[in-house]
Amino acid sequence: MSRTAPRHRRRIPLALLLPALLGLAFLVLPLVGLLVRAPWSTLPEQLSSPEVWTALRLSLISATAATAVSLVVGVPLAWLLARTEIPGRRFIRALVTLPLVLPPVVGGVALLLVLGRNGIVGRWLDSAFGITLPFTTGGVVLAEAFVAMPFLVISVEGALRAADPRYEEAAATLGASRLTAFRRVTLPLIAPGIAAGAVLAWARALGEFGATITFAGNFPGRTQTMPLAVYLAMESEPEAAIALSLVLLTVSVAVLAGLRDRWTAGGQA
Repeated sequence: MSRTAPRHRRRIPLALLLPALLGLAFLVLPLVGLLVRAPWSTLPEQLSSPEVWTALRLSLISATAATAVSLVVGVPLAWLLARTEIPGRRFIRALVTLPLVLPPVVGGVALLLVLGRNGIVGRWLDSAFGITLPFTTGGVVLAEAFVAMPFLVISVEGALRAADPRYEEAAATLGASRLTAFRRVTLPLIAPGIAAGAVLAWARALGEFGATITFAGNFPGRTQTMPLAVYLAMESEPEAAIALSLVLLTVSVAVLAGLRDRWTAGGQA
């Protein structure tokens, strides 16, 4: 049986092979085109300009801060969804995953309506504390966290559901409080899931465009991240836009390579 199964799997129907190859070409050829048209001779010069480094530095800082925000509130949220039987849990999960399918520009508009100067919460923040979030670096962090946190929550919730709850129950029988059991037992068990979710959230935050430009604007040195710099460069300096795109492509490939065994079938024989 083990000898005949591989032969059976190698018989690929032509009717499936052709559209599969077409789909592969559709996904790969644009990336190949990016590599072919890249200005390799002037690439160091393109990437060494002060504007590029400013945008790259802001992107790295804001993506890291957005990931930190996602970790602080996303891990407890994932625990709530995985370990409790709260009413409306399915509805809450749907709301948590909504930013995955929501157009980012719509997310930016929603953030403005809530956190803008005349927003539901933003009006109170401005009058009580003098805090203004739109069109600031803090606004970039919030916009990126809004679209990136669902990746972390999904990853951590999956890790929690896969972890055996009997370890936590055993810790409780030994006198540990629920918080202590979570900190000493649950967190070490789900650490790989948290790490994977954090990396995915960071990569998503690094590539965020729509919500950022809508909620935070496109101000060099303050809110202009790498994706926004690519968009701006396409209008006047296409070669610079390609160079910036190569940086983001490299980061994406590095993230996928690091998470290969967890998120793809690459780790399976």
